[in-house]
Amino acid sequence: MSEMSKIVRTISNSLFPFIMIYGLYVIMHGHLTPGGGFQGGAVVASGCALMLVAYSSGWVFKKVKESDLSVLESIGAIGFISLAFLGIGVTFFYNFLVGSNLLFGEIPPAGPNTGNLNTAGLLPLMNLSVGLKVIAGLFAIVAVMAFVASRGMRKK
Repeated sequence: MSEMSKIVRTISNSLFPFIMIYGLYVIMHGHLTPGGGFQGGAVVASGCALMLVAYSSGWVFKKVKESDLSVLESIGAIGFISLAFLGIGVTFFYNFLVGSNLLFGEIPPAGPNTGNLNTAGLLPLMNLSVGLKVIAGLFAIVAVMAFVASRGMRKK
């Protein structure tokens, strides 16, 4: 794949930060709004794919290594599994943050309709773990397709 025109690269450079911020917003607010780790991860991976199309695949492969994607995907998987097993003594996916003052400085109220919507417990952390896994996985798929396409174009 060759680089696109200067106009496409300039527009991609200006849109890329907004796409990343929106994707991270969808990941971190999945417990409050429609979305979550998978949807936000797909948005972030689409932003990375935009840069892959605007610049050549060689430029992106210089910035992002395969080992980086593998590590990011592993962190997401291990994070999700670790959060799931932290409450194994009580219930699978138990919210171990309730009853402790780890994140909030005081013990957050538990139960339905406590008046504090932002104490979602483990959901934002699980959304982040799923988001990391989806970002790495989808971008790896797109990167492999771009790599194979660029090799096919070189042979012709």
